[in-house]
Amino acid sequence: MSKKVVLIAEIGENHIGKIHFSKKMILQAKSAGADFVKFQSYNLDCLKKKDPEYKWFKRVSLSNQDHIDLKKFSEKNRIKFFSSPFSLERAKFLCEKLKLKNIKIASGKMTDLNLLKYLNRNCKTIFLSTGASTIKEIKKSVKVLSNVDVKILHCVSEYPLSPKNANLRAIELLKEKFIGHEIGYSDHTIGNQACYTAMSLGATIIEKHFTLNKKLNGTDHILSATKKEFKELRDFSNNIQLLLGKKQKTPTKKEKKIKYFLRNRFKD
Repeated sequence: MSKKVVLIAEIGENHIGKIHFSKKMILQAKSAGADFVKFQSYNLDCLKKKDPEYKWFKRVSLSNQDHIDLKKFSEKNRIKFFSSPFSLERAKFLCEKLKLKNIKIASGKMTDLNLLKYLNRNCKTIFLSTGASTIKEIKKSVKVLSNVDVKILHCVSEYPLSPKNANLRAIELLKEKFIGHEIGYSDHTIGNQACYTAMSLGATIIEKHFTLNKKLNGTDHILSATKKEFKELRDFSNNIQLLLGKKQKTPTKKEKKIKYFLRNRFKD
């Protein structure tokens, strides 16, 4: 792990439909060390009225102007803004109107070929979440995304995610199967332990839901990180590179100086 771990603060729907919450979250995420703030892009045309959460998604959907304002606010505060489109129309808005070159593909859209083909022509970098998928499905999606830099995120689509189902060793498998692609982890567990473990296994991108208050309305707050918890992720990610070191076994400079003494200080 020679590079800095990229931390994504997933704001998603945690703004509960209040744009001033979004802006406060952007500021707190920046202060906590996040590299990106991520939103979700859907509108009434994306939603099915029979969906049991239709009213909620309608409430937390962002207008075009909301997107524009939040992108400007993020840029003003020197943090990268991006989003997950849930339709081809929303992808076109993000790429053509907002001029975004980094796009996150949500797990539920990773097999949407029309969406993948469009993003392959209009993006530079794709963060691909892989919840509920198989290696075969991931390979198919990556093959379609042949013209962009695909960063693959292990993910389990349970909210909240039980530790026994996190299956973090899948990160090692993804590293073996997708050589040349950066591998990360999109977390839905409660707390930071899964993220710490993922980094220990070599994940160089961590996406963690972000909240102002775990008691707010919505299903994601309980599994989200507060500013304090996200700052702890940043601190750990900075230290883990020092702790892991290099894949080699040689004495340190200090060990070399005391090596003879260590081996000869006691009588045979």
